[in-house]
Amino acid sequence: MIIYLAGGVTGNLIAEWKAYAELMKIYLAGLNGEKNRIGKALLDENMKIFLAGNDGYRADRFKVKDIYILESYFYIVDQPWMFPLIKRFKGFMLDSGAYTFMAAEEGAGHDIDWDKYVEDYAAFVVEHDIDLYFELDIDSLVGIKEVERLRKKLELLTGRPCIPVWHKSRGKDYWHKMIREYDYVAIGGIVVGEITSKEYPMFTYMLNEARKENCKVHALGFTNLEGLRKYKFYSVDSTAWLSGNRFGAVYYFDGKTMQKIKVPEGKRVKTKETALHNFNEWAKFSKYAELNL
Repeated sequence: MIIYLAGGVTGNLIAEWKAYAELMKIYLAGLNGEKNRIGKALLDENMKIFLAGNDGYRADRFKVKDIYILESYFYIVDQPWMFPLIKRFKGFMLDSGAYTFMAAEEGAGHDIDWDKYVEDYAAFVVEHDIDLYFELDIDSLVGIKEVERLRKKLELLTGRPCIPVWHKSRGKDYWHKMIREYDYVAIGGIVVGEITSKEYPMFTYMLNEARKENCKVHALGFTNLEGLRKYKFYSVDSTAWLSGNRFGAVYYFDGKTMQKIKVPEGKRVKTKETALHNFNEWAKFSKYAELNL
């Protein structure tokens, strides 16, 4: 059931509305306040978990309905069977795939024609009408000024804003610049340890500042289960479900969070079955997160 409620809602009733929102999905029309803040509080602040990862079972995995998917341009561009699925997913994000491309070119980053890469990437975004796509956050390779030039070119070619990706090297002031200029930004460097777990508390400040600017924040590769409850990102992405095959474990969703069972010593998981099972369990967690985290 979808109920549309019309009329102004005062800030004094936010707590009551949130309580009702736990029971059913409520869409509010005609809200008062800056950028519909009350509507955002009810609808947009719960977390979207985008499932990412390239494996040989995607055609089977994507039979699951109502899922959020993050794909790399590097992989999807050569897999046309996926193109029709882009608009069927509940949400879709496209990563530039720049670092994967660089690794495939044996690290010859300085010899890559990034302008040509941007042109091809932009053409794909336009052709498939992709709203959520990331910039080429290759700061460590070409420097922030070149990243900004490529970003501007990318946005001119697509005719729509990308999602810029903050790295520690950009500094605090650049975070404020990003959240002022964009409605949706990302934090990178978590997976590779650029941002360590001891530094996670800085997310509280960053998220608070972004909220003041009514800016959504995506955390790239962040699925620390405790952190997902503590830090209210608008969205995150995860390849954690793939770790079951790598480390011999089976995930299951217990109704509130993910649990992991290690395979007994001397036993191995069945690769395909484990991948599909773990993906489906994480898909359940993603649906739970959208309503509760």
